Amino acid sequence: MHDDRQLIEERLKRALRERIRPAVYGASVPLDIEVWHAPGEPVAPAEALAQKFEPAEIGLPWGPAWGTAWFKFSGQVPAEWAGSEIEAVIDLGFSGGPGFSAEGLIHTTSGVPLKGLHPRQTYAPLSILGPDGTAASPGDRIEFYVEGAANPEIPLDNAYAKVDIGAKRGETPIYRLTRADLAVFKAEVWNLILDLEALDGLQQELSPSEPRRREILRALSRALDALDYEDVAGTAVEARAQLTDVLSRPAHASAHQLSAVGHAHIDSAWLWPLRETRRKVARTVSNVATLAQEYPELVFAFSQAQQHAWVKDNYPEVWERLKKAVADGTIVPVGGMWVESDTNLPGGEALARQFVHGKRFFLDEYGIDTQEVWLPDSFGYTAALPQLVKLSGSKWFLTQKISWNKENRFPHHTFNWEGLDGTRIFTHFPPIDTYNSDLSGRELAHAQRNFQENGAATRSLVPFGYGDGGGGPTREFVATARRVANLESSPRVTIESPTEFFSAAEEEYAEHAPVWSGELYLEIHRATYTSQAKTKQGNRRSEHLLREAELWSAAAVVAGKLDAYPYEDLDRIWKAVLLNQFHDILPGSSISWVHREAEATYAALAEELEAIIAKAQQALAGEGDAQIVFNAAPHNRGGVAGLGAGIAAGEGQAATIDGNVLDNGLIRVTIDERGLITSLYDVAADREVVAPGTVANLLQLHVDTPNHWDAWDVDSFYKNNVRDVTEVDTVDFSTVDGVATVVVTRSFNRSTVTQTLRLRPGTKRLDIETAMDWHESEKFLKAAYPVDVHADRSASETQFGHIFRPTHTNTSWDAAKFEIAAHRWVHVGEPGYGVAVVNDSTYGHDVNRTAREDGGTTTTIRTSLIRAPRFPDPQTDQGLHVVNHALVVGAGIPEAIEEGYRINLPERVVTGAEGVAPIVEVSNGNVIVEAVKLADDQSGDVVVRLYESSGGQSKATVTPGFAAGSVTEVDLLERHLADRELAEGGVAIALRPFQILTLRFTRS
Repeated sequence: MHDDRQLIEERLKRALRERIRPAVYGASVPLDIEVWHAPGEPVAPAEALAQKFEPAEIGLPWGPAWGTAWFKFSGQVPAEWAGSEIEAVIDLGFSGGPGFSAEGLIHTTSGVPLKGLHPRQTYAPLSILGPDGTAASPGDRIEFYVEGAANPEIPLDNAYAKVDIGAKRGETPIYRLTRADLAVFKAEVWNLILDLEALDGLQQELSPSEPRRREILRALSRALDALDYEDVAGTAVEARAQLTDVLSRPAHASAHQLSAVGHAHIDSAWLWPLRETRRKVARTVSNVATLAQEYPELVFAFSQAQQHAWVKDNYPEVWERLKKAVADGTIVPVGGMWVESDTNLPGGEALARQFVHGKRFFLDEYGIDTQEVWLPDSFGYTAALPQLVKLSGSKWFLTQKISWNKENRFPHHTFNWEGLDGTRIFTHFPPIDTYNSDLSGRELAHAQRNFQENGAATRSLVPFGYGDGGGGPTREFVATARRVANLESSPRVTIESPTEFFSAAEEEYAEHAPVWSGELYLEIHRATYTSQAKTKQGNRRSEHLLREAELWSAAAVVAGKLDAYPYEDLDRIWKAVLLNQFHDILPGSSISWVHREAEATYAALAEELEAIIAKAQQALAGEGDAQIVFNAAPHNRGGVAGLGAGIAAGEGQAATIDGNVLDNGLIRVTIDERGLITSLYDVAADREVVAPGTVANLLQLHVDTPNHWDAWDVDSFYKNNVRDVTEVDTVDFSTVDGVATVVVTRSFNRSTVTQTLRLRPGTKRLDIETAMDWHESEKFLKAAYPVDVHADRSASETQFGHIFRPTHTNTSWDAAKFEIAAHRWVHVGEPGYGVAVVNDSTYGHDVNRTAREDGGTTTTIRTSLIRAPRFPDPQTDQGLHVVNHALVVGAGIPEAIEEGYRINLPERVVTGAEGVAPIVEVSNGNVIVEAVKLADDQSGDVVVRLYESSGGQSKATVTPGFAAGSVTEVDLLERHLADRELAEGGVAIALRPFQILTLRFTRS
């Protein structure tokens, strides 16, 4: 037989494009159109519907960027269409993909939301267009409204173009109303299209030599032969009949089993502001609820408790539909987090609260204790997650993003993930390599071929539906799932919930699944550790202010000096902080609107938290003239106990300056005429810290032009183009109150950096404040600290512990980690000696080592200070920034931990009468108190969260500073796990390495 594959494929392509798809709708009548253009931000339906609407027509320009127009459509349904399927078809001028273009939400005449509109979903069935969303019939007059959102089309195909879509409302209309009519829906034509597409997608994935592929091609050819292009609707049934045989053949017994779950991955903010996400959520939920009426088998996974809360707070009618869909099992809450947060950058307590607030919302509102953590799109996953997942009461984890790795293919799709402390959770990484599947033959075949566990396991999960910008599954997707449920040469596809998938997959494979230990490092998007510095700084500051607000408020209430704990305020503030930890906000990869809003939010929250802290501290200190120092860190400092307050002790020998040498008796720092550190001598260790032939605190400016995704990526070749910034404007030395200070100002290109170096009494630490007036484009600024330490690995703080990463590039996996994330500190050391760099607001670092001619090794820690990407915010980080670092010498990891807390939790001085005993004390310095608060149930119980920080087993006694009646071990949601015994006023604990323990004390 001659090879006519290409001939048939091209024939089918043109037939679908030019003949069949245009025949989906038959007879039509235009709708009458009126419009009201909202002058500013979106308004509630009741306000919009009360406005004066003007007559309009097809071709109407509407919607300046980020604007809103309300359309009123009305018309008579022709009586002669009785017996036909009838739909309203609305095209607002859709130009891009779903979620990345204009969108609409249909409302009843009383303002009740019914169904969303987007470029792949432009219809509304007559069954919802009657009064109050009831069914209309031929002969009826219908009337409905559409809220049109003029979200600008986003050039994702050129994601490094210098475009600013982050400005607020524009002036010029960017869309034109294209279609608004009632039309007869030709279901047989629509079904024919799905038959043809499902089979064509399948056959293209089969080998040309496979009989099945040839059989499908012959059937496709016969179907086209049977079709009369002048009467597509009249001959569609006959054409479909030619496909019955090839569509009805069952899958092979060994076919891969795909669990398909509807999905809409709605980024809580990204290339649109938070206010638009609220509307996206309402549109998507309305779509799903309406679609389920026609396709009852639909299951839709809906993550992010924040988005559920938005529906509850802003769309009461949609909220009622959502609750019913959850009760019916159509919409399944998943994830158990407040948002799908970044996991590299949030602090330990903040990441714990993501689970606390997310899971509690689902429990309170739906009575559902979610079991799976659903994070398909975050930019790498901390090794702290497995323990936090388990402590939240969940047991499964799903991600997809690791398929984006650039250098190394991740070796598993289903595995047990082992975290810092040894906790393992059953984890799945869908081999379909997308969280927005369309269930096409190409994608299904890829999932089956790609599954790494083939031969040992048989199941994987596929999230299907339009996502990122929302939209969710369409009727085409669900109808396709029906066609491929049991189809020869295709995987079997079953629509079911994530819980059903995980239960079956775990039963089949958990015992034999491979283990991956440590972080899931994403080999792309490494620049997210640095982009949008003020957003990151606001997050870090908020986390530590919340720690203080909870600690001092709890202490004041327990001491009887404050009447009420600010439960509601703290709950609201935590949720605002958690929202901004979403994986496109905190990483710095959103439009400017999002980051301006985040910075304003952080400023307002800081003001509130400062007031809460001040109120509690003043209550604790009482009235008097003494200078009471409050120490919120978990370590004693300056004679003041950790978590307590008192009179500070003397700090030690004052620091002096002799020429260009700073000296406090513990370390001597030499600054040259360029303002660079040429020597940092540890007196007690009799050791020079700065590596021979180098200088420390060297600013290095790189050209930063990644191949893709400006705000997200830094590519390894950035290191090839570097300029040492050694020019200096001024270097000024001074000593004030025993603190030796050097102020160095440098100007380069269009920017100025002023650094203030301070050597304080009694410390082996040099503090470095860096003020940057930054006006660069596509540049990356780092500060380098080359030290004379032989270290083959670095330690970086992560949530509730630290991880080690290689400083060498032995393997491609090692080399890929050329930019790493750390929280408050990075440490390098050799036996007996180490150096740490601590910070108050930065996250990105790189650590490498070189061999010297003298045989020694130079290990260089570089902190990433600031970047200047062009997309999606061309003005990223332009302006003034102030960050703080400190170089800590002769430091082990315990000292790095202590100094990391110190720089983030500065002492507070309150004028008062008395000190404050710590609300809780721990006998072992390796066991660190991360949070002290009153229980969320407002019982008055005191909750203390601790963790083992050294990476070894540790025993300790935890002693409350108040009369405790009993103590229990609880999970993150403060639910009982085990009874603990109080003996002699304290509780004895034994922790495994990096174990997190939460204790709940009742007060007697």
